[in-house]
Amino acid sequence: MNPVARTVFLGSGEFAVPIVGAIARHPRAELVGVVTAPGRARGRGRPAGGSPVGRWAVEAGIPTLTPTRLRDPAAIAQAAALDPQLIVLADYGQIVPPELLALPPYGALNLHPSLLPRHRGASPIPATILAGDGETGVSLMLMDAGLDTGPIIAQLLLPLDGTETAPELEARLADLAASLVGDELARWLDGDLVPTDQQPAGATLTRQLRREDGRLDPRREASQLARQVRAYQPWPGSFVESEAGRLIVWRARPAAGSGGDVEPGTVVGLAGGGLGLVTGDGVFELLEVQPQGGRRMTGAELLRGRQSWVGSLVHVAPGAESEQ
Repeated sequence: MNPVARTVFLGSGEFAVPIVGAIARHPRAELVGVVTAPGRARGRGRPAGGSPVGRWAVEAGIPTLTPTRLRDPAAIAQAAALDPQLIVLADYGQIVPPELLALPPYGALNLHPSLLPRHRGASPIPATILAGDGETGVSLMLMDAGLDTGPIIAQLLLPLDGTETAPELEARLADLAASLVGDELARWLDGDLVPTDQQPAGATLTRQLRREDGRLDPRREASQLARQVRAYQPWPGSFVESEAGRLIVWRARPAAGSGGDVEPGTVVGLAGGGLGLVTGDGVFELLEVQPQGGRRMTGAELLRGRQSWVGSLVHVAPGAESEQ
């Protein structure tokens, strides 16, 4: 007889939505509850909005818990009261306490958007793009007390062409993770999959991103800055600041030619009317930008309307070190 496992899903972000949907549709899983981040106030008197997974659970009619801290005894007791036989986690944002990890007889599984042990931690998708990796993937792992250190159950690979933005890559990896858990869950419940310990060689750890991470450092190579622009969408974004103001950079690419004797960090006009930034190894073309308080526009449009940017020198964060 094929067992159907009482399953509790822990997740919050967009990456987790296709995965919880795959769990809900799976014939071997009975989704009895969802644990997700609480809604956040939206300001100006607007009501708090739930997480993407929380909104999905409400629409699907699944019992939902929204603890501020999952480690609190009351939150642990609420989750335990769902009597899970299996826990599945994706993009939740909190450490799961050992009391919950030990509770389900089929264990606690995590779907992580990288090829573990590479890019453990909070921001694996931006880290993949920043590193210029030629491939990535999703990992199904058995959770332990560490941060993405548990043994691997299964992985799926995804080749990269070097043009992906973080939102695009997240969507592709979310669908891949949903396929992975859909294909492998029955084999896990039947005891046909043997977890393999992660090897310490090649392990890397990512952290939560901060707003200041988005500042573009013109002393770096243009190719590095181009990866940053793709990696840091939508958060923390990429930007420059100069005497002319603050400029969010949405799309950019290395430009042909060099900056000559011009100081790195200088904003210049390009042949054909484009907008450029001199970098440590050449010129970085700013294809789509957004001035503070303004709309998104092409670099050429900004140049036509705000000539004050040409010749301005962008600021580098105090204490920042070049990574050339």
